[in-house]
Amino acid sequence: MCDLVEANLELCGIPEEDANVMQADAADFLRLAVRPVTRQTRAWKSGPWDIVFFDPPYATDYLHILEAFGAQATSLLSEHGLLIAEHHHKNELTGEVGSIIRSRTLKQGDSALSFYELVE
Repeated sequence: MCDLVEANLELCGIPEEDANVMQADAADFLRLAVRPVTRQTRAWKSGPWDIVFFDPPYATDYLHILEAFGAQATSLLSEHGLLIAEHHHKNELTGEVGSIIRSRTLKQGDSALSFYELVE
């Protein structure tokens, strides 16, 4: 999946040094992302981010990740950043959690994208 994202970034003309593509367990990633930069995280840590895309298996419980993200959102998202969560269109995600609020949901077929931004 990372190869596809990286190929699309290249097609869009986004320089490699301006993007970090990472595939990881969301809970593990969030635990690392809010820690101070270390030797282990130095290579990818560049938050806060402009765009975070969360694409778990549809059967996953999204709430615990949204809660963890919402609790640290001001450290994870830039001022106008977005968290985009892909989910099944029948799985209605929470509208507000912690420091993030859903601003839009885009439905396409069986999938949906929920867009979250920082609460003002």
